[in-house]
Amino acid sequence: MVFNQLIINFSLFFIGLLGVLYNRNSILIVLMGVELSLLGLNLNFIFFSLKYNDLHGYIFAFFVLTIAAAETAIGLAIIIAFFKSHGSILISEKSSLLRN
Repeated sequence: MVFNQLIINFSLFFIGLLGVLYNRNSILIVLMGVELSLLGLNLNFIFFSLKYNDLHGYIFAFFVLTIAAAETAIGLAIIIAFFKSHGSILISEKSSLLRN
């Protein structure tokens, strides 16, 4: 049971990490990869907090959720601004976020 949960948590983290590293086409997919990595990290914090009967894992998970919510809000604002200025959200079509 313990090993299965660790495999699931680490696989979520690494799938998100691979999504960020290998998919450079869409800003949306990169942000989804970051969110998936943060979800796997949160599950690991909560799992180890339950396993060792410690409250620190829950506190770290709360802070990571707060950071993830802020990252999502800022990321959506960046996506909307990028779409308004360039007409698409594909990163591969544009060489820089600052140029028109």
